[in-house]
Formats: sequence, C-alpha cells, structure tokens
Amino acid sequence: MLRDYVFLHGGGQGGWVWEDTVRALQAQRPGDVGRILCLDIPGCGAKRARDTHALTYGAIVDELSREVRAAGVENALLIGHSQAGTVLPALLAAAPERFGRAVYVSCCAPAPGQTVSQMMGSSLHGTNSQEVGWPVDPAATEVSQRFAAMFCNDMTAEETADFLARLGKDAWPAAAQGESGWLYGRTPQIPATYVVCLDDGILTVPWQRRFAERFGAGAIVEVQAGHQVMNTRPHSLAEILRFEARRT
Repeated sequence: MLRDYVFLHGGGQGGWVWEDTVRALQAQRPGDVGRILCLDIPGCGAKRARDTHALTYGAIVDELSREVRAAGVENALLIGHSQAGTVLPALLAAAPERFGRAVYVSCCAPAPGQTVSQMMGSSLHGTNSQEVGWPVDPAATEVSQRFAAMFCNDMTAEETADFLARLGKDAWPAAAQGESGWLYGRTPQIPATYVVCLDDGILTVPWQRRFAERFGAGAIVEVQAGHQVMNTRPHSLAEILRFEARRT
C-alpha cells in the first residue's frame, strides 16, 4: 500500500522548504510514494498574499484540516518542522482519521501557557535553563548573521547565500505567535517519532529531547544535520521518513 505524506513547514518558511526532500523521496523508490501534500500556513508560501491579522489560531488549524481532507490523504505520515510543532498536535486532533503517524523534525514545543517567543527568550544558548536561547546575541547581530547561525551552520557558503535569499518573504500569523494553549497529552493516540538534529544551530539537542517528551514521541531518531535537515540532508531525511511510513 502506498503511503501518503503531509508536510508542514516551520516559522519564516513555506511549503517550498520541503522540495528537496520530496524529490529525494520520489527518487529513492519510484512508485513507492503515495500522495504528497505540502501545506502552507496562511501568510506563507502560496498564501503569502493573505491578510492574516484577523485570523485566530483555531481558524488556522481548521483551514489546514480542510485542506488535508480535500486532498483525500489517508493513513498519512504527518511531518512537521520547527514551529510546526505548535500546530501538529491540533491538526492531529482536528483530522485524526487522516493520519497514521506523526514525525516531528526538530520541532519546538512551548510549555503550556507559554508562547513561542517566551520559550525562545533573549539569552544565549545554555545561559538560562528556562529559555531555549540563541546561538548569537540577537540584539548585537544583523538578521542575516542570526539566520546564518540558526539555519545554515552545516551549509556551504553558496548554499547559505541561496537559502538566505529565500527567507524573509513568509510570515506566520500573529495569532500563531501569540498562542499558548497547547494540546500536549490531549491529542489522539497517534504514534509519533521525533527526529533530533544533532548539529542544530537554533534548537539545541537537550531542548529537542525535552520537546520530544512533551509531544509524547514513542521513538527518537538522530540525524547528523543542522536545523534545515530537509535541505542539507534530504536523502537522509527521506530514508528516515520511508522507515517511519513502514512502521504504521
């Protein structure tokens, strides 16, 4: 039976970020992949032109669940990256009949009652046990330098330039940034795996493991890659996803 795949991107990015991994999936085992759906959060990717100021967090989830149902995917692998972790549990709850397993790729999971910004804080990595922190001082570095340290620490100079040129055009709605009522432990019991990126420049390994616990991930897989594993190690990630698809 062919396995369907549903992808959701992280903050400041769009469905376009999965292009390399989708190609890798299709190249590794032609004919062994079912339907592929790369969702866009309103304001991102194909939805960049949307006015999102009046959208609620619930409306975002409802929109994505309608798109999943309209695509007709069944028993799909739901894959999210980074900030997508703040949406995946709610999406699983909204359309549980469509998914067979969830895969959290270096996803964040703010504590209940905490926003993404509060989770990140303003400190440097490792200096405040209550904050994820940053690889460089956000108040003393330019945006491009911050992004390079966060996302591009395992990219070549050319890859870094190409990737940074694609950032800055996608923006998650304010409602998603301000949400704090997370559903951990109250979502359907759909099996989940967490992919730990060992060279991640923004979400350190100890925090990724803490997030995996919050998601209730029953399995953890490690990959030697930075935060943008789908771009720098697409074939490695595709192999992981194919294995996870066979588990369900």
